[in-house]
Amino acid sequence: MQAHATLNERLASIDALRGLVMLLMLVDHVREFFYLHQQVSDPMLIGSTPPALFFTRLTSHFCAPVFVLLTGLSAWLHGNKPGRTRTETAAYLAKRGLLLIALELSVVTYAWSFAYPPKMFYLQVIWVIGLSMLALAALLWLPRTLQVALACLIVGGHNALDGIHFAQDAPGFIPWAILHDRSVIDVGFGIQARSSYPLLPWIGIILLGYTLGGWYDQGMDPRSRQRRLIAAGCTWLVGFTVLRAGKIHGDRPWLAGDTTVQTVMSFFNLTKYPPSLQFSLLTLGAGLLALAWLERVRPWRRLAEIGSVPLFFYITHLYALHLLYLLLGTVFGPNQGARYGLGAVWQIWALSVPVALAMYWPCRWFARIRRGSSAAWIRYF
Repeated sequence: MQAHATLNERLASIDALRGLVMLLMLVDHVREFFYLHQQVSDPMLIGSTPPALFFTRLTSHFCAPVFVLLTGLSAWLHGNKPGRTRTETAAYLAKRGLLLIALELSVVTYAWSFAYPPKMFYLQVIWVIGLSMLALAALLWLPRTLQVALACLIVGGHNALDGIHFAQDAPGFIPWAILHDRSVIDVGFGIQARSSYPLLPWIGIILLGYTLGGWYDQGMDPRSRQRRLIAAGCTWLVGFTVLRAGKIHGDRPWLAGDTTVQTVMSFFNLTKYPPSLQFSLLTLGAGLLALAWLERVRPWRRLAEIGSVPLFFYITHLYALHLLYLLLGTVFGPNQGARYGLGAVWQIWALSVPVALAMYWPCRWFARIRRGSSAAWIRYF
């Protein structure tokens, strides 16, 4: 491998990993549309969740943490371009964060329900990325050492707050529901909102990604960067293993099952809402190893094209899946109670393949338009 990676090579490995986790997200959203007749909770109920469905859902757990980490890393790369000031970077993050929040409450919400306003607004990943960007815009001004310390404190310590709850009529209920305690908020006029992604730990993850930016400086030797990624990834995975095996801080303890498979399922049955320390160590550790691997082998051009236009992919694939669901439901009728659905878990993966292939071409088209456009607005997509 060359001693120095070009800018495109460094960015392509990031886009490739982003594309990979987005495809895993697509699989999970196929499950949401076509396998909702067998819904799962998080953590999942081991006794009632078949292993195939459990591990299918488990793959999607890597999506949000890795994506938010890469969002922080991309923010550093955006702000580190020659001539760009910290004020300009903060303004970019704030404007893009506000855009994401607005899209979650409008375009994304409509994609899930095809009704507006819905009875329930689900404040999900686009919402929390937007809020995390707003937080990062403020945290840019801290010294790097303090940023690292704060990121580690949030990711590693927020589970100590799990026991704090507010009654629905208490003044702190809504802020705390958004920040840490997944709850249903009464908006009024018969509308509610579910804080599906409590914010606090995601601030820690996006800040952690931002602090990794120095490893992607143009002067950094790629082999040194890869060694650091591998060392950090392995350290985080070892930390997860030690905490999980010892049933120490960071999540509910695992239990021995009736079979080896059930025991393994329990061991990896982690809390995502909000992401526990153990959840973050597992997913982010694996993400850093994947970053190092993708930069070394570079098999990822098509993945990188998808990952270079994440917001376009996210919105487009939701509408495509919903329309496909309505089409198949109209043609074949309900076959799972009141819903149309797939009959087996393997069919989730089988259906995801043609949908992913179909998504590639519009993503490639939009990526080319974005690269060739001088319009300021297109940078936010």
